Amino acid sequence: MVDVFEEVEEQIRAERYKALGLKLLPWAIGAGVAAVIFAGGLWGWDAWSTSQGDKAAKTYIEAMKAREQGDETKAFTLLGEVAKAPVKGYPVMALMSQAGMRLNAGKTDEAVALLDQAAKVANDPVLADLARLKSALALLDTAPYKDLEARLTPLMEEKRPYRLEAREALAFAKIMAGKPGDAKADFVVLSQVLDASDGMRQRAQAAIALIDSGSAATIPAAVKAAAALPPPAPPMPAGMLPPGAEPQVQQGPAQ
Repeated sequence: MVDVFEEVEEQIRAERYKALGLKLLPWAIGAGVAAVIFAGGLWGWDAWSTSQGDKAAKTYIEAMKAREQGDETKAFTLLGEVAKAPVKGYPVMALMSQAGMRLNAGKTDEAVALLDQAAKVANDPVLADLARLKSALALLDTAPYKDLEARLTPLMEEKRPYRLEAREALAFAKIMAGKPGDAKADFVVLSQVLDASDGMRQRAQAAIALIDSGSAATIPAAVKAAAALPPPAPPMPAGMLPPGAEPQVQQGPAQ
C-alpha cells in the first residue's frame, strides 16, 4: 500500500509541475521576446546615433568650407542645422562657431546668447567652460564689472579647465572698473603660478609694470583692442570627425 500511495503522490507532483510549467511558459516566451526586442532596439539606436553623428560632422565640415570660401550666410545656416542635431559635441562646436561669426560682425549680444546656449547644451565640461569664458570675454569691454565677476568667478574654481584664463580676464575687468590694486594681486599670482603659459606670465608682468608706473589707464584701450580680435578656434574633441574627413578644415578662420 505504501508503494501505491507513493506512486500516486509522484503522479500528482508531476501533474502539478506540468500545470505550473504551462502557466509559466507564456511568461518565459515573453521574456525571451522582450530580450530580443531590447537587443534589437539597442542596435538600432546605436546605428541611428552613428548615422546622425556622421551627418553632423559632414555638415560642420561643409560649413567650415563655405566660410573659408567667404559664404558667411551659407556657413551660418549649415551651422544652425548642426546646432539642432541630436548628437553630442557638434552642436556645441556649431554654436560657438556661429558666435564667432556674430562677434566678427559686431553683433555682441547675439554672440553672447549663442555662447550661453552652447554652455547649456554642452555635455563636455571643458567645452562648456570654454563657451562660458568666451561669453565673458565678449562682454569684457562693455558689461558692468559685477556681471563679469558673476560670469568669471565660477570658472576660477580649483580644477576648472580655464581657471587661469578666467582669473586673467577678471584682472583686466578690475582695471577697467578702476580697481588697479585688486587687479595687481591677480596679476602677481598669474606671473608666478606654474600652470600659467609664458604668454600669460608676460602679460601679467607687463600689466604689473603699468600699474606700478601709474599707467594703468592705458590698459582698458588695449583690452578693448584685444576684445575686437577674433577669438581662437574651439578645440575639436578627439574622435568627432568621421572617417575620411580632413582635420585641416579646422584651421580656417578663427571661430
